Amino acid sequence: MSAFVSDPLAYYARPGLMTDPEKYGSLFDGLPTEIPELVEVVQGLLLHIFWAERYGVMLSEERKQEVQIRPVVPKLARIQELDDRPLTKARPLEKKLVANCRDFSLVLCAMLRHQGVPARARCGFGVYFAPNRYEDHWVCEYWDADEDHWTLVDAQLDGLQRDALGIRFDPLDVPRDQFVTGGKAWLMCRAGEADPDHFGIFDLRGLWFVRGDLIRDFLSLNKVEILPWDGGWGFLRDEQDMEADTMDRIATLTLAGDEAFLEIRAVYENDSRFHVPTDWR
Repeated sequence: MSAFVSDPLAYYARPGLMTDPEKYGSLFDGLPTEIPELVEVVQGLLLHIFWAERYGVMLSEERKQEVQIRPVVPKLARIQELDDRPLTKARPLEKKLVANCRDFSLVLCAMLRHQGVPARARCGFGVYFAPNRYEDHWVCEYWDADEDHWTLVDAQLDGLQRDALGIRFDPLDVPRDQFVTGGKAWLMCRAGEADPDHFGIFDLRGLWFVRGDLIRDFLSLNKVEILPWDGGWGFLRDEQDMEADTMDRIATLTLAGDEAFLEIRAVYENDSRFHVPTDWR
């Protein structure tokens, strides 16, 4: 392992497979550096697929397929195709890229990393979408150098959504009891502290779903931010094959803080079941 990889803040301050803007990097130049303004930029570019009708937008089936775009490069290409103005110009609703919570988190993460700010997407469950439910969700976590700790940001929650959901906390500093990572959810369910059937989305619920979010969060800590429904390979090939001991181990690692960074990286690198297919992107 290189000296660079051994430093978690340096590692998360650089782009990864999904967050490298490549030839579109110049679009990120000159963006605001403060979190509130940067989140406002993200919200000006993306339209959440499940909230579109609340904004008065009826999406075609073709437009809905934009949520299938994995990396930030084709996302930026599509954003520019829809409206080629600078990213700081909020798009009309019908010109925004159709997205989901993973995309809001990924784009913010990509922007922060481009600015050299340590950031990572986190996969887990929000408790603020429905009573007594842990809803499948993604947020962005960035290193707040002034406070010397990681801070959760829900870039999806604009004014309309905050009002509709009755949000009483600051989405730019999500309390840890309001967003539960996949690892935390897994250990809660394994310990009997929570009902697995309360975790998921729509009618997709149960311990198998929690396991999937645990794996996605672990991959995100290795800068591989897959789509919420990606599967069919490695540990995501058979959702019924729990491999509980292995899942317990990686769940514990995801909750251990930066002290576990080297072990997280080692487990990922040395177990091919975490590796996405070579032709996949």
